[in-house]
Amino acid sequence: MATPSVKPTPLSPPLKDELDIVIPTIRNLDFLEMWRPFFEQYHLIIVQDGDPSKTIRVPDGFDYELYNRNDINRILGPKASCISFKDSACRCFGYLISKKKYIFTIDDDCFVAKDPSGNDINALQQHIKNLLTPSTPHFFNTLYDPYREGADFVRGYPFSLREGAPTAVSHGLWLNIPDYDAPTQLVKPLERNTRFVDAVMTIPKGTLFPMCGMNLAFDRELIGPAMYFGLMGDGQPIGRYDDMWAGWCMKVICDHLGLGVKTGLPYIWHSKASNPFVNLKKEYNGIFWQEKAIPFFQSVSLPKDCTTVQQCYLTLANEVKAKLGEVDPYFVKLADAMVTWIEAWDEVNSPGKKPAKLPNGTSK
Repeated sequence: MATPSVKPTPLSPPLKDELDIVIPTIRNLDFLEMWRPFFEQYHLIIVQDGDPSKTIRVPDGFDYELYNRNDINRILGPKASCISFKDSACRCFGYLISKKKYIFTIDDDCFVAKDPSGNDINALQQHIKNLLTPSTPHFFNTLYDPYREGADFVRGYPFSLREGAPTAVSHGLWLNIPDYDAPTQLVKPLERNTRFVDAVMTIPKGTLFPMCGMNLAFDRELIGPAMYFGLMGDGQPIGRYDDMWAGWCMKVICDHLGLGVKTGLPYIWHSKASNPFVNLKKEYNGIFWQEKAIPFFQSVSLPKDCTTVQQCYLTLANEVKAKLGEVDPYFVKLADAMVTWIEAWDEVNSPGKKPAKLPNGTSK
């Protein structure tokens, strides 16, 4: 007698109920159709930038909340001043109101990339692998990530350090359009990144890096309050440094607290280069200011009694005001916004705080 065939139960995607996908946008999210096989079972937090009266269309079948500027003002009140307007930095509002342990954030001009064999890359799955395995910030392993299948620690790696450190941030990369600043865009308008490097590495302790926010994941419980993308865009003298600012602050705090940051896989396909002349106007001050800001972050020291991310971040805000405030008054304003951000974080994430009810949120 033939045994009746039984359909296998589909496996639940990893961290399905523990991860939110945060997307900042000013347009309809048709790009999600390409990501449907990878994103559909996860919850999306969409932060609409620009005109709140504009309707943003989200393809059917996705579980999502959509927040616009009116929602941000309603939920945060006066503290909404710390959330940037007309800049992708608005995405950090999604980090603020998420109730999940992990965050993955992606831009709406980022599509599914293919590996050298022609297979679609599940970027989210790779980020999750990165976050769930330790990092090695205290001693560099020359075979890159030693926790990856088929790899290990090389000869001479101290056994006392092989447990590694918790991974707080997974920084992914991009094929096609590189993440260049405006001057580089202008002199290399046709340059494309076609090189797929099959590697993940830990950024060493004491080393800063230029963090890009368009393909990024992090452990919200470990480092969330430090992932503030700054005060940029409309009404500010700078833009396009939001993710850089968050990266510098976050790395200093990760180094202090013994947390790790990985970079490399996964790749996404970055489809659209922004206008270099528009970008230059936004970046102009930052190109000069970064030459003061980076040495500041390289030399800043957090006291031992700073044992939480919030304590570290508030101390950093005071240092920014005292040291970088001499560079330009903007940094005084930014330092104040950093303090407001932490106040908003603690308020929204206080025990017993009810999630905001959204009139324009839609679920499956």
